[in-house]
Amino acid sequence: MAGVRTRAWDDDGFDDGVPFLARLERADRAALLAIGRPLNYAERSVLMHQSEPSAHVLLLLHGWTKVTATAANGYEALLALRGPGDILGEGAALSGRHRSATVTALEPVDAVVIDETRFTAFLSGNARVALRLLGLTTDRQRSTDRRRLEWAALSVRERLAVLLLELVRTHGARTDEGIELTIRLSQQEFAGSVGSSREAVARLLKELRDKQVVATRRRGIVVLRPDILRRIIGERPA
Repeated sequence: MAGVRTRAWDDDGFDDGVPFLARLERADRAALLAIGRPLNYAERSVLMHQSEPSAHVLLLLHGWTKVTATAANGYEALLALRGPGDILGEGAALSGRHRSATVTALEPVDAVVIDETRFTAFLSGNARVALRLLGLTTDRQRSTDRRRLEWAALSVRERLAVLLLELVRTHGARTDEGIELTIRLSQQEFAGSVGSSREAVARLLKELRDKQVVATRRRGIVVLRPDILRRIIGERPA
């Protein structure tokens, strides 16, 4: 198994961030979860819609989601993957603005939903939790800034190699064939993550497939030669 994050307190993830629930003291975590109610989502169902008014926040307990945003011209960008221990919708809840992104379940998801009013009241009465949330927000922004800087210096081919290696680390399951990505992403979703077109990503995946670096399945990829991906980005083997 290649470092899959399966528990809310594991320190791994798509953006190298410690999830929100893992940052809290046990008593604070229990108190926060207690003011919400459990909610379940089916695979590919939408948990939150971009531009809708905020009414609640979600705490993810099990299952992974994708966070996407659509530009005025229709281009959809994959912003992040969020999973066990993560919080969703807190930005809109605190700012009073409409939601900035859409959140979709990539697999069955178990969550706790907390009404926006109850959530903000809880933060007002618990400075320790509020500071942990501020720390999470800061870390996410730093991660976004770092990624933007790194992406500017890389070609689309290199960005795709970096993304595949990240997914191998965080969502990879070793099989007889290679390392299978347990998160199912479409070519459009890959394109939205590396800032390119679906056609360009399709060509690059075909190139990698022809060279037997990866094997593709419907909404799935098996990485056969991670060493070649590391070579693409100029990373020397450990």
